[in-house]
Amino acid sequence: MRPHVFPSGNSQAVRIPKELQFERSDIDYEIERRGDSLIIRPVGEPLTHALNKFAAFSDDFMTEGRPDQGTQERETL
Repeated sequence: MRPHVFPSGNSQAVRIPKELQFERSDIDYEIERRGDSLIIRPVGEPLTHALNKFAAFSDDFMTEGRPDQGTQERETL
């Protein structure tokens, strides 16, 4: 497949062929250049959501550290 790249205002645009179209058009996508390739993917959940989860921990969370898990036997290479 050779999609057409064309000017769009001060940017470039590309038509994504029907067989490669994303299933959803109601979410945001991000684009990244890797060498000569462009990677387009759905935007992940922002890290602020993770920080909010940490903020929900109580003040005494893990004050006594982790419980002893014992020693694990590991295979030597």
